[in-house]
Amino acid sequence: MPENFETLSQYSGDYKDPPEKVRIAARGIIVEDNKILLTHELNTGVFMSPGGGLEENETLEECCIREIREESGIEAKPIRQFLRINEYCPECLYVSNYFICEKLGECEQKLTETEIEHGVSPEWVDMNNAIAIFGEYEMYRRDIASLYLREFTVLNKYLEFTKK
Repeated sequence: MPENFETLSQYSGDYKDPPEKVRIAARGIIVEDNKILLTHELNTGVFMSPGGGLEENETLEECCIREIREESGIEAKPIRQFLRINEYCPECLYVSNYFICEKLGECEQKLTETEIEHGVSPEWVDMNNAIAIFGEYEMYRRDIASLYLREFTVLNKYLEFTKK
């Protein structure tokens, strides 16, 4: 997979430099009929793109496939990485690697205990509605505001990237 992607940095108020820990993640962007696949935490109301932390001996592409499968019950194939966001937060540097993915089919969803507690459910959201949801990032508490700013940036970068 080509290494030709943009890297952005986002800073949260009281970040530490260097960070106490680094969490590397892969996230997938799947768009069909102008609807994007998001995970919706029904018990918290939070939306985000499907994805999560890199496991030992796993490539970013493998992580992306696994996380989309587990969180949404969708089989997907990463087509290309288009963005990396380094999100500097008080306790951690989150390195989120975003892949444009193709939906291949459906499978069984396999949520973690935390995801079950949060009521994680896959939802196809109209792209304009998703941008509106994430665009209100300033209205949320710091941790959600940072996540929504990241997702807002990603969706706008995705639209910019796919117009090329």
